[in-house]
Parts: sequence; structure tokens; C-alpha cells
Amino acid sequence: MPDAPLDRIAPVPELAARAARTGSSPVRDILALTARPEVISFAGGLPAPELFDAEGIATAFQQVLTEAPRRALQYSTSEGDPDLRAAVAARSTARGLPTDPDDLLVTTGSQQGLTLLATALLEPGDVVLVEDPCYLAALQIFSLAGARVVPVPTDDEGIDPSALDEIAAREKPRLLYIVPTFQNPTGRTLSAERRAAVAEVAARRGLWIAEDDPYGELRFEGEPQPWIASFPGAEDRTALLGSFSKVMAPGLRLGTLRAPEALRRACVIAKQAADLHTSTVDQAAAARYLAIADLDAHLARVRGAYRERRDALVDGLAGALPEGSRWNRPAGGMFVWATLPAGYDATALLPKVVRHDVAYVPGAPFFAGRPDPAAMRLSFVTHSPEEIAEGLVRLRKALEEAGGEG
Repeated sequence: MPDAPLDRIAPVPELAARAARTGSSPVRDILALTARPEVISFAGGLPAPELFDAEGIATAFQQVLTEAPRRALQYSTSEGDPDLRAAVAARSTARGLPTDPDDLLVTTGSQQGLTLLATALLEPGDVVLVEDPCYLAALQIFSLAGARVVPVPTDDEGIDPSALDEIAAREKPRLLYIVPTFQNPTGRTLSAERRAAVAEVAARRGLWIAEDDPYGELRFEGEPQPWIASFPGAEDRTALLGSFSKVMAPGLRLGTLRAPEALRRACVIAKQAADLHTSTVDQAAAARYLAIADLDAHLARVRGAYRERRDALVDGLAGALPEGSRWNRPAGGMFVWATLPAGYDATALLPKVVRHDVAYVPGAPFFAGRPDPAAMRLSFVTHSPEEIAEGLVRLRKALEEAGGEG
């Protein structure tokens, strides 16, 4: 059959609507903009690389590749390395949530865990409730799943349980996504009373909870709060997402998903379709690291350094931001949430600020509802206190020059 004339060739089909409507992560775009080494960036949530236990992780890799290379380099089960799941289960149980290794699925970062939950739980058009503001990548995941995202108001203490109850009654959601401890982007932590109220609303209104906890072990002060998954009413409807990115190294791309049996099994099937299993050698090395190293001692060093960096940032903001600005003092995690006075637009100001070799993330993209143009997220973990001080000097100069423009 002869080739068709070029003027009769049909156009290439369009992208799926969900792909076309889901934008790139503004944070990733800003990181590309500020990749120059001279930039002091408060934008990325990047753990401090000089604090990685590179020697301990290298030893773990060396041991597993020396002792069992055929197993470490081979295909593995979708559920994950049994030794790694046992170690995570033991740590979860010690932190107050009795967990069996079979309760867990190892994922390629906790980000994949949330994607698997969206695949297993959501049909196009289903309603997902999120904190407002919310973790950006979660908004991307729910958009790609075809869900309708409905924001729940928050205050300085986190999500408002009364508003959650009212919106859940009206919207009939399938899922609530929440980061209750040192939330991204705000750094806020939900009290035990509010956690209990969230669990009660979920049980009474009949919705799943995706509880994301990447920062829980980065507490600098105060008493740890129990997971929502441990409260009455939440036990049979909560998927708890964990991550090694903030406690070991993000380059390993390792996370865990703890969920009730039927949901966990559905996520295993979704994972089989996505990538078969998470990297065998990375899982084996992480399990070995947990067996031979003192992760708690390592975390104590990390928390000490992060506490100093938080203090350097928070204590310096009064001299860097315009009069009338507001910000919080998180008890852990990686982020400070600041709001400039009325008339300032953090998104419009950013290009002018970057010209002074300093950066932040505008707060507006984190909102599923009406954005606050004056809000910004500042990460304190990547730079030393001295670098933070210099970054704040640059930020003050940039904001003084720009004023409330934009």
C-alpha cells in the first residue's frame, strides 16, 4: 500500500486531559532557577548533604554486595525486603504504633506510596480533602488521578476539625490527605486533641486517611505526638506513609506504606504494575545500615544541627522581612511559614530577589483554595547558620529595593 500523502496524515493524539491540566512543580522549577552555587536558597526542602552518614551507608552497601551479591542484585518481591520491613516495624512499634512487618509495603520513596494510594482508592471525580495550604506534590498526584481536590481551612495549629466535619458532610470525600507533624509547607504540628478529632470525623463520615509523616523524627523540642493512625476510629482507615529521605538519604528513594490488609494488597498490585519492586540493593543496604549503625545517634546529630539552623533563620527574620510580617517557630522539621504585609506579592517579587543571589518558595502554589499572595516557605536545613545570616542580609536588601511591588 503506498504511503499516504503528507497532507492526509492524521494529527498525533492529544495528551490525556489529566496530564495536560497538571503543571510542573513550582518548587522544582525554582530549584532549577537557583542552582547556581552562589545562591543561598531557602527554597528547597533538601536535607543537609554534609550530615549524611555517607561512610556508614557505604559500609552497608559494601557488606551486602560482598556477602550476598546475587540476592542484592536480583529481582525481589513487590512487598519489599523482609529485613527492612522488620526493622521499620520495630521502630514504629517503639514509637507507639504496634506494627508487624507484614503490615508494611516498601515503596520507591513515600511519594510513590501516595501515588499507589491514589491508584487504589480514587476514581476520576472522587473528592479528596487536603489541608490548605498543602504539600505540592500531593496536589499533582491527585490531579493526575482525576480527583476533585477540596481544601480544608487551617489556622496556626493546623487543620480545623470543625471545618473538616462540615466539608466532609457536604462533599462526601473518599480520602483526607494530611501531614500532621511539621507540615510541608507550614511547619505546623497538629495537637493530640485535633488528631483525635480528625480520627473521629473520618470514622463518622466514612473516609480514608492518608497520614504522611516524613518529618516526625526531626523534632527539636517538645513531646512527640501520636500518629493519627493510633487513635480510635482511625485504625481501620488510615494509611501511614513513612520515608527514609529525611532520616537517612533522599537519594536512596526509600519509603514505607503501612495500611490495613485489603488496601495494602491493592497497593501491592498497583506497585507491581508500576515498577515490580523497589531497588533490591538499596533496600538491602538500608536494612543492613539499620542493623549495624546507630540511626538514633545519627538523628540526634542531625536534629542538633537543624535546631541551630532553625534558630538562625527564625531569629533573623525580624531584621530581614518588612515590618508587619508574620512567621512561626516550628518545633522540628524543615520549614518556616512566613507572610509578608498586605500589598506584597511573593511570587512577583521572587525574580527580583533571585537577582540578589537568594531565594525562597512563594506560598501561593501550595493552596488548593484561594491563595495568599503574601505567603512564602523558607527552608532552614540546607545551609549553615553563617550562610543563613548572609542569606537574610541579601533578602532584606532585595525586599527593600523591591518594596511591595508586584
